[in-house]
Amino acid sequence: MSLAHDLQYAIDLAHGAGRIVLDHYGKVERLTKTHVAAKEEAVTEADRASQRFIVAGLRRRFPEDGIVGEESETGQSITFECHDPGGRNWVIDPIDGTNNFIAGLGAFAVCIGLLDRGEPVLGVVYDVTRDLTYSATRGEGAWLGTRRLRAAETPLTDSSMIMTTSNMLYPDGRCPGWGPRWLAQTNWKIRMLGSAALEAVQVAAGVAHGAVTVNGKLWDAVAPAAVVLEAGAFLTDFAGRPVFPFDLTRYQGAKVPFLAAAPTAHAQLLREINQPD
Repeated sequence: MSLAHDLQYAIDLAHGAGRIVLDHYGKVERLTKTHVAAKEEAVTEADRASQRFIVAGLRRRFPEDGIVGEESETGQSITFECHDPGGRNWVIDPIDGTNNFIAGLGAFAVCIGLLDRGEPVLGVVYDVTRDLTYSATRGEGAWLGTRRLRAAETPLTDSSMIMTTSNMLYPDGRCPGWGPRWLAQTNWKIRMLGSAALEAVQVAAGVAHGAVTVNGKLWDAVAPAAVVLEAGAFLTDFAGRPVFPFDLTRYQGAKVPFLAAAPTAHAQLLREINQPD
């Protein structure tokens, strides 16, 4: 069954949310939330307004589907409305890159993904300030606007670009050896955009050979995963196991580390990540 109409609706919602976000850009106050382990994270009224808009649109069109969202009105929990964790469930990041948004750095995205039986079957990553829409549905390709995307087919070389989010610390507080090792070398071109979704879709676009996200959550992964996988790239955990299908049962914001990589680079990047410190 084609998801083309569902995808277009999700794209329209992402664009509408993007307009809301831009209306707040440069005018927001940094608030905090405490989803997991009482650790404070940044949030703004723009995040909440964007999510309210998306959720309202999804409820109108897909009243039987579940919804997982990064935000809530209180900041004390995520939105988790999944009567059937194994069914159709939308996963929303209303602003991926909130710290960039607050600071006035224009690298942030609206992300809407759909899990069906735990698999990412649809994804939209809307690069708001550049007005670029990355999208995909299972079996129908990955797209940047009307341009079809394919992951890089070349091997890793000195000109290869590798994306990584700035927070490299593992849950135990340890900085893995690959972090400083990659930053110290001058061969691969290491880049940090501050948005896990925008970093991952660069792999789908063939811009980067890999993107590493250590401290992402489910909403950082679902929408870009749909695009990455349809572009012929891999998305796994750091042991090389597929992240999806994902068991949504009782999900409350646990971290979902992942590596998005071109097929020609995946094995080598896994070896690098797992090399003893």
